Order: sequence, then C-alpha cells, then structure tokens
Amino acid sequence: LFVATVMMHFVSMKSAFPGLCVGVRSTMSSVAVLTQESFAEHRSGLVPQQIKVATLNSEEESDPPTYKDAFPPLPEKAACLESAQEPAGAWGNKIRPIKASVITQVFHVPLEERKYKDMNQFGEGEQAKICLEIMQRTGAHLELSLAKDQGLSIMVSGKLDAVMKARKDIVARLQTQASATVAIPKEHHRFVIGKNGEKLQDLELKTATKIQIPRPDDPSNQIKITGTKEGIEKARHEVLLISAEQDKRAVERLEVEKAFHPFIAGPYNRLVGEIMQETGTRINIPPPSVNRTEIVFTGEKEQLAQAVARIKKIYEEKANSFTVSSVAAPSWLHRFIIGKKGQNLAKITQQMPKVHIEFTEGEDKITLEGPTEDVNVAQEQIEGMVKDLINRMDYVEINIDHKFHRHLIGKSGANINRIKDQYKVSVRIPPDSEKSNLIRIEGDPQGVQQAKRELLELASRMENERTKDLIIEQRFHRTIIGQKGERIREIRDKFPEVIINFPDPAQKSDIVQLRGPKNEVEKCTKYMQKMVADLVENSYSISVPIFKQFHKNIIGKGGANIKKVITRRDSSLLLIDLPAENSNSETIIITGKRANCEAARSRILSIQKDLANIAEVEVSIPAKLHNSLIGTKGRLIRSIMEECGGVHIHFPVEGSGSDTVVIRGPSSDVEKAKKQLLHLAEEKQTKSFTVDIRAKPEYHKFLIGKGGGKIRKVRDSTGARVIFPAAEDKDQDLITIIGKEDAVREAQKELEALIQNLDNVVEDSMLVDPKHHRHFVIRRGQVLREIAEEYGGVMVSFPRSGTQSDKVTLKGAKDCVEAAKKRIQEIIEDLEAQVTLECAIPQKFHRSVMGPKGSRIQQITRDFNVQIKFPDREENPVHSVEPVVQENGDEAGEGREAKDSDPGSPRRCDIIIISGRKEKCEAAKEALEALVPVTIEVEVPFDLHRYVIGQKGSGIRKMMDEFEVNIHVPAPELQSDIIAITGLAANLDRAKAGLLERVKELQAEQEDRALRSFKLSVTVDPKYHPKIIGRKGAVITQIRLEHDVNIQFPDKDDGNQPQDQITITGYEKNTEAARDAILRIVGELEQMVSEDVPLDHRVHARIIGARGKAIRKIMDEFKVDIRFPQSGAPDPNCVTVTGLPENVEEAIDHILNLEEEYLADVVDSEVMQVYMKPPAHEEAKAPSRGFVVRDAPWTASSSEKAPDMSSSEEFPSFGAQVAPKTLPWGPKR
Repeated sequence: LFVATVMMHFVSMKSAFPGLCVGVRSTMSSVAVLTQESFAEHRSGLVPQQIKVATLNSEEESDPPTYKDAFPPLPEKAACLESAQEPAGAWGNKIRPIKASVITQVFHVPLEERKYKDMNQFGEGEQAKICLEIMQRTGAHLELSLAKDQGLSIMVSGKLDAVMKARKDIVARLQTQASATVAIPKEHHRFVIGKNGEKLQDLELKTATKIQIPRPDDPSNQIKITGTKEGIEKARHEVLLISAEQDKRAVERLEVEKAFHPFIAGPYNRLVGEIMQETGTRINIPPPSVNRTEIVFTGEKEQLAQAVARIKKIYEEKANSFTVSSVAAPSWLHRFIIGKKGQNLAKITQQMPKVHIEFTEGEDKITLEGPTEDVNVAQEQIEGMVKDLINRMDYVEINIDHKFHRHLIGKSGANINRIKDQYKVSVRIPPDSEKSNLIRIEGDPQGVQQAKRELLELASRMENERTKDLIIEQRFHRTIIGQKGERIREIRDKFPEVIINFPDPAQKSDIVQLRGPKNEVEKCTKYMQKMVADLVENSYSISVPIFKQFHKNIIGKGGANIKKVITRRDSSLLLIDLPAENSNSETIIITGKRANCEAARSRILSIQKDLANIAEVEVSIPAKLHNSLIGTKGRLIRSIMEECGGVHIHFPVEGSGSDTVVIRGPSSDVEKAKKQLLHLAEEKQTKSFTVDIRAKPEYHKFLIGKGGGKIRKVRDSTGARVIFPAAEDKDQDLITIIGKEDAVREAQKELEALIQNLDNVVEDSMLVDPKHHRHFVIRRGQVLREIAEEYGGVMVSFPRSGTQSDKVTLKGAKDCVEAAKKRIQEIIEDLEAQVTLECAIPQKFHRSVMGPKGSRIQQITRDFNVQIKFPDREENPVHSVEPVVQENGDEAGEGREAKDSDPGSPRRCDIIIISGRKEKCEAAKEALEALVPVTIEVEVPFDLHRYVIGQKGSGIRKMMDEFEVNIHVPAPELQSDIIAITGLAANLDRAKAGLLERVKELQAEQEDRALRSFKLSVTVDPKYHPKIIGRKGAVITQIRLEHDVNIQFPDKDDGNQPQDQITITGYEKNTEAARDAILRIVGELEQMVSEDVPLDHRVHARIIGARGKAIRKIMDEFKVDIRFPQSGAPDPNCVTVTGLPENVEEAIDHILNLEEEYLADVVDSEVMQVYMKPPAHEEAKAPSRGFVVRDAPWTASSSEKAPDMSSSEEFPSFGAQVAPKTLPWGPKR
C-alpha cells in the first residue's frame, strides 16, 4: 500500500511541480522510489482532508474509487504566492544552466522480473557479488533498496558513460530477460548496423538491450531484441525509424527464371552495367551459386521503372526462343540416368549439344534448358529412361548405427562388395564425417530386399558385440599366451565367441583388446583378470646357476627331464627360462610362487648332482670382504671361476649379514677354487696390492696359454693373481695383477717380459705338402683364423692355389710363431694319419640321425674331431622297393632289390663316410649307429586311441616331445589295437612306460565317466520349479555344487517332454542326495499358504523401499514371499503373502503395522497440501483486474490533461536548456 501510494503521488507531483523532479531522468526509470522517511516528511505537510487513500480490496467496494480520491493533489499555489509575486532579479535570466559531470539515475525491477528472489540473502549472496563486480568494472556507484512488494530499486551514480555501462550490466545480470522480434526488409539491416557496427553498439547501449541481426546469407528478415520490456520497446521503435527512412527510396523485385540471368547480365556484366549507369538504378542479380530467381531494383521511382522495362524486354526476347522444362524423376534414379561415367547422358547431349541438363541433389526433378525443339526431344528421351528404370528398379533406406558402418564395409570393402555382387544392388553408406545412420540400397527389387535383410542381420549381431580394453602388464603377455600359444588357445576354446588381441611386443603396450558378445566378453574379462592376479602372485623370480654342459641333459628334449622334476601341481605355476645356446650365461631363471621356486631350484640342483660329480662346499669369509673379492663388475671372482674350470661361486645377498660363500662344481675344481678364495681373502685381510699393465687384446690368449697353462705358471711362481678383461669390459687392453706387493712386482716383471717378446715381430717359414693346403684354407680359412686367435695374432700365409710351392710363411711375435709352427705340424700329422670309414645306415634314417638342423652330427664331429659326409639323396630309385620292417636297427628285408643283389653290399645312397684318425672314426661310427631309430609295438585298446591322440593331436604331440620318439596310431578304419613307437633305443622303454601309464589313466577316467553318468528322474509339480531354481538360479546352483551333480529342468517349449520331470545326472549316491534335497524343498513349499492382504496402495512404495531393499529385508526376516499388484491391476490394494502359516501371520501383522504408521504420514501430507500456496503458474491462470480507478486523466471522458512524459518542460533533465516560463517560484536555477 505504501509503495502504491508513493507511485501515484509521484505522478501527480510531476504534473503540479515539474521542478521537483529535476534530479530524475525520465529516460531511465519507470518510477522514482522514495524512502519511508522522506515520504512521511512530505505527507506531514498535507491538509488532513487530502490524506485519503482508496482501499485496494475490490471485494469490499462495489464501485472503484475516483482518481482524485485515490490520488489527492498537492496543495494549491497559494502556499508559494509570496515568492511568486517577487520580481525576478536582473541577473536571474542570465545564469546559464551548469551541466553536471556526475548524474544519478533510479530505476525499479519488479519482483516477477528479478533474477535473484531469495529475500533472506538481500545484501549478500550472488546478487551482492554481481553489484560489486559492476561497480569495480564501470566505476559507477550503486545503491539497492527493497520495496514492500519485494521489487528492487537501484540508484546508479557516476559519470554518464559509467552509468550507461552499469545500467546495461544491471539489466543483463539482475533482471530477467524478455525477447521480441521486429521484421524489416533485409536490405535495411545494414543501415541498422552502421559503419563498423557503431550504430548498432550505440543503439544497444542506449536501450540496454542485445540486438541480433541475421547474417547476410540467412534469408530471414527478423531482428531479435533481448532485454527488459521497456528497453525492447525503445529498441524496436528505433529500428523501425531507421527502416522508415530507407523506405523513402523505391525497391522492386522482378521474378526471372535462373536460366535467363546470364542473358540479362551480359558478357562480363556489361549489359546490366550499362542499364545501371544510364538509369542510375542499382540492379542486384543473384550469383549462380545462390538458388534465387528474383532480381532486385533500387532507386528513384521513374528511373527504376525504366530499368525494369528494359530488363523485361530482354527477358521476353530470350524467352520466346529459349525453353526451360523439367522432368519428374526420383533423386535416387539420377545416377542411373546419368550412367557410368556419364555414358547415358552423353548420348542425349551429343545429339542435342545446345540442351543443358541439370540435376539438383535432393530434388526429384531434372531441369532442361535450351532451344524449344531440342528440349522437347530430350525431355521425351529422359522420360522414357525414367519410366523404364522405375519399372525394373527399387530402393530402400535402413537405419544402422554409424559406428557399425566400417564393420559392414569390411576390410578393403570385402563385405559390402560381396553383398553388391551377390544381390546385384548398389549400397550407399554415408562417410564417417557425416555421422549419419541412413544406408540406402538401390537395384533389383528382390535383390534390394535380400541385401536389406542381410545388412540388418549383420547389424543386430554387432549391436550385441562389445569391445573392451584390458590393462595387463606386458611382462605377463608371454605367460598368458603360453608355450606355442597353448594357454591362450585354452582361453579361446573356453570363450570361442571372444576375439582376444595382444599388442605387438615392439609397441610396449599393456592394452589387451577383447571383442565379442557382451556377456561373453564380461566372463572372459573376469577369467583373465583372475589369471593376471594369480600371475602377480606367481611372479617371484629366482636364478639357478647350472653348468652349461649340463643344460641339455637337465632339460631334455622339449623339457622332458625338467617336466619330471616339476610336479603337475607346480607346472602351471612355474615358468623356467633357459639361456640361449649361443649365450655365455649359465643361469636358469625360475618364476612363480616363492615356495614353488625354492622347491624347483632344489630339485634342479639335485639333478645336476646326479648327472655329474658335482660337489658343494660352504666357505666362511667375513661379509666386509665380499665386495673386494667380487671386484669391479665381478672381474676378480669371474677370473677365479674361469681358472677353476667354471665353478659357481655364490655370495649371499648384500646386507644379509651372512659370511657363507657357496662354491659348486666338480670336486677337484671346487677344492681348487676354495683354496684360491681363502688365499685371496687372507691377502685382502692382511694387505693387498694392485698393479695394471697393458697388452694388445690379441696377445691375451697367448699369455694365458692353452687351458690357462702359462698364466697358472706365473701365479704358481709368484703367488699373485692376474685378471684379464672380460668380453663386456670397455678397456680390453687392461690386465690387473693383485696380491702382496713383492709377488705383484715379480708377476708384473714376468708378464712385461712376455709382452715385450710379443712386440718383437719376426718372420719365419715352414714346408707343408701342397696336398694339405686345402685343409687350412677351406671354409674361408677357418683353421688359420683359429691359429691366429690362439697364438697372439700370428699371420700365416699359404701359397696361391695353382702354384706347386710348399713354402708357408709365418709372421708375428717370436714365441707365437714358434707355437703356431708346432700347431701346424700337429695338424699335418693328424691329416697324414687320417683314414676313411664307411658306415651303412639306410637312407630313410639319415634325417633322424642328423637331428634338427644337423645338431646331432655337429656334436659327433666336435666330440671325435672327425669329418662326416652323407651321400646324395636318391629321389627315384631304379628298382621298386618293398616296405622294410626295421627292428632293433637290423634290416628285415629289402624288397626285390635286396633279393636280387648281394645282401653284404649296401646301396650307395645308404653309405655315410667318416674321415679322421682311425680310433676316432670307429668311435664316431658307433655313435652314428646308436642314433638309428628302432620301432616297437604297444597294444592299446582301440576305443582309447582318440583320447591318447587328444584334442587336435595335443596329447600325442606332448608324449612325442617328452620322450623324443615318434608315435604312430593306426587309421580308425583299420580298427587295430597296435600303436607303433619309433625312436632311439634308449628312449623307447621310457616312451612305452609313459604310454602304458597314460592308458591306465584313461581307463580310470572311463570308469569314472560311467559312474558319473547315472541318471535319476524326480517328479515335481511345475509350479514349484521357480522356487527350486531360486533367484538367479541361486538355490539350484547350491544343490549342484554341494552334491556335484547336473540337474536338468524340462524345456517349456517342448510339448512332447513331460513338464513335471527333473533329471539329475552324477554318481548314484550323489544323485539320490540331490533328489532328497529337492524333495525337502518341495515338502516345505507344499506346507506353504498364500493370503491376500488389503494394503493401501499409497504406502506400497515406502514398504518396498529403494530398489526393493526394505521388502527384501522383511521377506528374509519372516521367510515369506510378498507380491505387490502390478500397475493397472483390478485391485491396486491387494498384496499376496506366501509362506509357512505361522510366518505368514507374523509377516502380515508386521506389514499392517507399517501401513498404519506410513498412512498417518500420507494423510498429514495430503492435509498440508490443501493449505499450501498453489504454484505460480496456477495463479497466473486466473486473470486479475488489477487496480482500477474512475475519472483518471488518461480516460477519454476526463477533462484534465495527463502530464506529457516526452515534454522536456514537464520532465526536464540536467543541463538541458528550457524556454523561460513564468512560474510561481520564479525562474529556474
């Protein structure tokens, strides 16, 4: 009431006392808001009779109050008569109004337009923050006050520019924004924008609005204005004024078909340019890229009419000789009409070159332009083509998610090309950039339908597919894949629908990708995650030093021996890595669980002890000396190990505090190493002296001597230790001498003397029979290279081939030359003593004797220092040969050839030649004959053969690798029980025992399978089946696991199958136990009763609880089943409780108690709703009359004139010049 009174008084005050409002700018605010204090002060000076306020309650009065009753006028002018009668001073009119630099503006934001309406946070919160930001940014001063109607009054003070900016920000950030549109001709938009957008910016600042003008390429002529209602009206008025100014010029639009635009424009736009120059009219012809036909003329009316007439004349002239026609043709047929590489269209255009045919994408028509006769002929031909295509072609559009499109296309388009070729259709798949799901199929109607069906089937399969990235450390990838991919093959067999992709090892990526059906991918993910968890647990690693010469014997072929050692329980948990054959490392790495690794190490070491005379000795050496004994990068300890025949010396882990050092190796070498180690430790404890000397790397072998003889002699004579650099050391010239000072000095002196002798190069010669020259130079001079390496890099030169000279030249250190000559002489003696032996082994066994990559033969040649030559293979023997039965290495028969020839003379292709010393050749011959495989037969029941072979032959391969034999299983059609084993005699017994052991296992499994296949049927009413199965199969799964049986329920869709029979399969005893468990459940279910309880539907949701948590708790507590009615049920209040009678009664009592409690809350809530204020949108529905008065100044019948809001006299602003007017108070100041 207070605010309404103030507002009305203010209006009346403005009409009576315009000078009173000189401080308020009417352009800014809708009303000036006074404070309560100033209003009370003003009201105290009024006549009591004039203080009358009309009641605002329209229900109490039948007639609205008059304007004068509601808003009494201020006192008459008599109150100010004295001052009015005083004459104006002579200087009064000469005072010029002073333009204020600081202005104040007040405006009001009604409650409904406020953005922030929280009354409790007035003066704080977001609204206050915004005001502070505006003040800091603009420099204006803001004061906010809250009226009783909760409207917001804002007074802004400051410089004009700051006030304008602050006002715009306040309107945008504190007042809700409305929007409106104003339509003006498109060509007027640029005048609203102005040069560089200055006019538009000025208009936005002036009206405190945001004005959005459509872009030039947008055909819309609607300008959008956003801001307050008052600001929108002002902006709209200004925009319409600008448009009205431009309307004074004439504008005309002429529709001319697009085809004639080039004729009107003329070459290089000369024709239209001439018309524009002559008439002074602006002519706008749309460019070819814009699909518009109207030509716009702008200019003075008379001149514009002349330009239009000239353009029309040109158009009519051309139209008479030129025709534009169109043919209706579905857009999808356009490319078939054009033809492959435009062949179909070329036929028409060649006949009628003046006809222009235009196809517009997305439009179902074809446009023809050109001479009338030609156009008519072309139109007929195209219409015929369209008719023919429609009769024999069809199309269909299908929606398939764009993410599947590349899978539909396939690798290099394989899938989509197959569909196109198979069904004779065209399939248009949108590019990935469009993100479109629409696929279009065009072609033969039958083919279109078939292609559609196949594409939808492919898509539906892919929708159920899922791709998942699994993070697995790369170090586990090899383990998961397994040896020869065995483990990953098992996973893939377990989840055949899932594709598992491992990254390339070179990428160093941990991401393993799974793709397949969603459920299968999830199962496979869980399985692999469990496997990885086990691998992490099993990733403990331990190193076992095993002498290199025993690696092959310990591991065996395919790991046969090591597999014996590692139990089945450990085999899946252990990974054993052996160094490569060409590696110098002797360390075998075992990875797995710690306990298993320790046990495996013990077993491997025990094998080494069994295979050789390996001793193990523990030596106690103070831990503080360990590092000095090991030496830099292990050089010192390595020299001891090499010198003592490669023994293994194992120091305890640093920081363990243990003094025990373990030496392992052949007994004699271990004792030797022990003495040296203790001697070295004693020297280190007393006093150790070190000296470094240098010698060329090629001298080192000569200084060490054969088998370390020379260097050992130095050490024995002096007592000092000499350490040569290892292959991996950077400084290859450095030789270190360690020991007591006098011993080191003596050893240094001896070595330096040897090195000095080596530096004295001499040249010598010797005689070698030319027949032996070839032995030294074959294989790229391998023998000569070995001599040079062994004897200090001595150079040995043989005469050129073809010359008959027997002189061989040697150049190098004197000692080296002498040693090399001696070695060459030894080789010559071996060559002269060389004999050749023949070893007859049937050709069919040669490959087996050679071994993989000739490894067995190479081993024999190294062991016996002989040469072995195999004969050329006889591919097509002249005589046919009958099958030969081989037994224990002896020939049983040789076919017809054997019958005809002397049994004592073997075939040439069977003879292997061995060359070397006689005793060595004979030993090599025995070794070769021992490698000839023999065959034995083992009787295995025929029905077990497929289990022996295993899945894809895995079982038989495993045995062949383990025992190093070949196992031949007869073909199934032979029905034979005999399995043949072929291999070395030493391996046959083990292989036979292994096969028979496997047969025993299979027979035991067969018997077990027979026992497990016992079937038992139990009759159960189908209505109890869901209860026996349980929620998500929980109950039946428990029975299956507990009794180790398989339980099969009848198929509901199979009408021939009895629906009350449940089949249990397993051991007889277990099936009976499972049957009893099911019957116990049935017995309990038969005792159960069901009762319907009326329960108010309004409390159902609360009793059920979030996600059914509350109702599940009740069901578990009382051991009952509670069913609520579904939506749309006849009785929404009926709830069914099922269970044992006593449990049902207790559950019903509990539910009814809950209903009573919850229902009270529901009733209270409904009662409160009655008194709650309805939502704002509901109030708005009832129209309000508002505040109504009679005889107001703005009504037509009123004789009084309302104040003119636009009059600067009645509403003056600061600094404005006003015409002098005699007033009761004298001139304005």
